[in-house]
Amino acid sequence: MDHFISDGLELAFLDAGDRDAPSVLLLHGFASSMQVNWVDTGWVKTLTDAGYRAVAFDHRGHGRSAKPTQEAAYTPQKMAGDAVALLDHLGMPRTSVFGYSMGARVAAFASLAVPARFERVIFGGLGSGLVEGVGDWDPIAAALRAPSLEDVKDPRGRMFRAFADRTKSDREALAACISMSRKELTEAAVGRIDQPVLIGVGTTDEIAGSPHRLAALMPNSRVLAIEDRDHMQSVGDRRFKAEVLRFLGEGA
Repeated sequence: MDHFISDGLELAFLDAGDRDAPSVLLLHGFASSMQVNWVDTGWVKTLTDAGYRAVAFDHRGHGRSAKPTQEAAYTPQKMAGDAVALLDHLGMPRTSVFGYSMGARVAAFASLAVPARFERVIFGGLGSGLVEGVGDWDPIAAALRAPSLEDVKDPRGRMFRAFADRTKSDREALAACISMSRKELTEAAVGRIDQPVLIGVGTTDEIAGSPHRLAALMPNSRVLAIEDRDHMQSVGDRRFKAEVLRFLGEGA
């Protein structure tokens, strides 16, 4: 694990596999980290074993990266800028990108900001929520700021508060992040993502929104419906891994 600087913040990253191999930039979800989202679920091993270079980092406010508590620090544009700054730091002119949940939103903003840097795009755990929103997240910010888990009554708030407690996250930084980072893109903007896109969403995921409605907005996209998996269970699903490798292989 190493660090790079973006927007004046020190952010932690990992770089695994053959440096000359095709690369995949991994962007983790809200309240998670590169360790929890990508290492513990076997994604880094899966990709490197298949001959890819796997690059991941902890978003600002997460993991071992800097944790500002000002909401203005967490716009999707700034978080997408962190992803591009890492590519610059590593001298990577072009890569595939795989974002999960919040990371998928960041991947979308990055792909639109500098499309020449991203050759293939994978959205996990996010469908039409990219343009329609994914529900009321204010209870999650309130849950993160509550004195204890026992004080949280909202079911989704309890889920994310318990996850944040389990990962020993900075809850104030996460509350600032969730208050600012969930900006939606317009349908017209999403329609400008013309790279090959794979959208993987669990069939029991109640957060992501419809992957098929999102796919219909882009000219070169397809859907993997991950059967009997919810938002949390889909991340490390073996069927998802197999389809991602198949999708990446098409660009070889």
